[in-house]
Amino acid sequence: MSKRHGFTLVEMTIVLFIISLLVLIILPNLNGQRHHAQSIHQHAMETVVQGQVTAYLDDHQTATHVTYAALESGRYLTSQQVKQAQREGIKIHDERSDDGS
Repeated sequence: MSKRHGFTLVEMTIVLFIISLLVLIILPNLNGQRHHAQSIHQHAMETVVQGQVTAYLDDHQTATHVTYAALESGRYLTSQQVKQAQREGIKIHDERSDDGS
């Protein structure tokens, strides 16, 4: 009798089946994690933008309206942060106009 070298078709099929099951289990979880990470990132960007708006308003007591251009030119936000915030649709909330003062 000679020794067998390599795998049979059945063994290869079983291995491919197990790998495909693992992929089917892992991919939806990775997709969910990606959405969760994007959500956390957007919330963090909103917090950064609103924090810088507050700093801008504290430094410019006479300012009536805050824009991304003003935040960027005053070096409160970088150009990359401004682009990312605009891409994510983050709106600037002027705290002075929100509380009526």
